[in-house]
This record gives sequence, C-alpha cells and structure tokens, in this order.
Amino acid sequence: MAGFVDQAQLHARAGDGGAGAVSWRREAHVDRGGPDGGDGGHGGDVWLVASVNQSSLLGFRDHPFRRATDGGHGSGQKKHGARGKDIVVPVPVGTVVRDSDGAVQCDLAGDGDRFLIAEGGQGGRGNARFLSNRRRAPAFAEQGEKGQERWLDMELKLMADVALVGFPNAGKSTLISTVSAAKPKIADYPFTTLVPHLGVVRVGGVRDGTEFVMADIPGLVEGAAAGKGLGDRFLRHIERARVLVVLIDLDPQAVHTPAEQLRILLGELGDYQAELLERPRLVVGSKQDLSDPDTNGATAGDAAGAGAIECDLVLSAATGAGVQTLVDRLAVLVQEVRAAAAVEATGAVVIHRPVPEGVDVQRLSPGAWRVVGRVAERAVAFSDLNDVGALDEAVKRLRRLGVDRALARAGVRDGDEVTVGTMTFIWGEP
Repeated sequence: MAGFVDQAQLHARAGDGGAGAVSWRREAHVDRGGPDGGDGGHGGDVWLVASVNQSSLLGFRDHPFRRATDGGHGSGQKKHGARGKDIVVPVPVGTVVRDSDGAVQCDLAGDGDRFLIAEGGQGGRGNARFLSNRRRAPAFAEQGEKGQERWLDMELKLMADVALVGFPNAGKSTLISTVSAAKPKIADYPFTTLVPHLGVVRVGGVRDGTEFVMADIPGLVEGAAAGKGLGDRFLRHIERARVLVVLIDLDPQAVHTPAEQLRILLGELGDYQAELLERPRLVVGSKQDLSDPDTNGATAGDAAGAGAIECDLVLSAATGAGVQTLVDRLAVLVQEVRAAAAVEATGAVVIHRPVPEGVDVQRLSPGAWRVVGRVAERAVAFSDLNDVGALDEAVKRLRRLGVDRALARAGVRDGDEVTVGTMTFIWGEP
C-alpha cells in the first residue's frame, strides 16, 4: 500500500454569503415605487463523505485546503444572488475527525456517512425584506455572513474484517502475501512493515464463496499501548477489526517464548482497549517449519507444538501447511460476526452536523466586553449601522437572543464598552 497515510490535517473554508442589495423601484408612472433590493445567496458548505473508493489520507498530506464558493450578491428588482456551490470531500471509511483541541467531531464509520465540516455563510437580506407599515423606506440591507473556516485533524482507523496481531518478524506479512494479492515488504529483521497493508481473501467460488479483508498491522512490542516501539499509532487500526488473529512465533530463536508472546500481546490489547479482549480471535502458531521437528505435525490445541500454550492451530506460511485451514476458519468467523452486526445495523446513512453555536460573553479587560457567536454577529451584520432603522433592528434582534440578560449575568456595568461583531456600544446609555 504505497503512499499510505493515516493521519492528516484539513483546512476547510466554507463560502461567504452574498450581501443584500439596497435598491429602489424606479419606473415611469410609478410614484414612490419603494424598496426592491434582492437577497444575497448563501455560501457553499464543505462536506466530508466516507467512501469505499478512498483507502488513504494521502491526498491531504501536501494539499490540506478545501474551499467552497461564495454566494452571489443581491441586486435591484428583487433579484437574489446565486447560492455558492457546496464541495464534497471524499475520505476513507473509518476516518475520525477531531478539532484543534482534540475533541472528536465525528466518526465516519459507514460508507456514505456525511459530516458538515464547515457551514457556508447566510446571504444578507435586501432592503425589500425590511418593509413594514412602520418602516416604509428602509435604506439598509444585511451584509453576507462569513463562512466557517476550520483546521481539523483526521485519522484513519482501517475497516478490516481480520487483523493480524503479533510481534515484529512473526510472519504476518508472509501470511497475508500468501492468502491474498497484497505485497508487503518481507525481510528477516524486525519492523519490516511500517504501514498497515490490506489484502482481500476469497474462500470458495465467485457466487457461493466468502470474501473478507485482512489487515497486516505493524508489529507490536511490550509497552506499545503506552507508545513504545511503533506505539499506539497502529493499535487504532485493530479497533474496527471483526476478528483478531494473534500470531505466535514458534521459531526457537525468537526473543520471547510463545507463552510470553501471548501474555504480552493480550496485555497490550487490553491496556489499549479492554473491549478488544472480547473480540472473536484465533491464537495461531506461526513458522511451524522452524519449530522442533517433533512438533511439525502439531494440530490445533497441541500445547507442545505451540510452546506450552493452547493454540487454535499452527501453520507455516513458507510451506503452506495449515494456511488453508486458517482461511476456512476465518471465513466462518467473519460470516458469523457479519450476520450479528447486520441484525443490529439500521442500514441508514449517518449525517453528522456540528452542534449549533450559542452566544458567549467574554471579558476583554476591565470595562470592555465582547459578545461572540454566529447568531449574535449575524444580528448586527447590516450594511449601515448609522441608519436609525438598521440600529433599531439590530437592538431588537440582540434582545430576542437574550444578549442583554447574558451581559447582565456576566457583570457588565453602565458605561462599559460592549462589542458585537462590527458594532460597539456603551452599555446603559439610552
């Protein structure tokens, strides 16, 4: 899997909303035609969509920027501006998105799952929208709202049916290259595999067979859950696997005995995520051809053949002994787990949207405050706040949002300076 990238950053920039127009109807024989300014168009959104056609975050490594287009401005004769075009960004299934503080924003675990990563700005309303019995000639309009702009961290957790877990140089790469078309690098030294590899394994015929995805996870060492060796960077790829294959190196020259390998590997899985120990798994003895000649014929459950541990089966990927038996057993296990998962699944595509922002009051300095939040900033986004009508409308909107109560609770006093968006006023003045 050349060029595999499982961590990347994304800069998403939604489109700005178009400005509303201040315009007056001017036609022959029409006296005092009134306002006819059109609304601005909404800015385009940025969506992340999980796709099985994507296998890596490589496309974001050197080009993390994704931008939607702006909405068009309104114009006279009540003509509305065009809406900005959304941008759909495909990512691999299993992508987890976090904000700059590390909080998970969404987990795109299913094909077609969507996440609204950056919302386009709303278009401003033209002056025709502010006509009323009390306001016959509104000379103001709304400005377009700025689109959201965000930096986010993405990490990929592979969606494999089977994950091979074992120490470095335990034979995982050899096994996956034997049972699938995957071609990982294979050598007789530890940490040959530096990135996960996926292989598709087929059992049976085209119509009545079973097909599943196997993942070759880079070797774990004692302390991996705490970051030692290649650390927990690769442990997350085991999280979504339906079935685990714990591969035990039977080579007498291995650093650890089979019993120690099993103890350490299960301990690391449990330390990383206790639920992994409840996942269906097979304990498999590897490199049977290098073990004691008296144990080369060992069958599943032979403690002697596995070095004083209970193995489900033993095999040699080099000679092919026991490989087909493993594949057949994995096919059955995968089918059983898939069937159980299908009963629980709803089958519906999940659409994630960020929680709407509220209104927050921040103290900048003694006697100076700022009100933040998109709804508050949108309330004062007028083309001309010097216009009495626009200012009156802004004050009404802020009161409906409860900004005056929020300021009072925060401790604002008469004479303090309060800023909301582009508007700054003195609190308590008539």
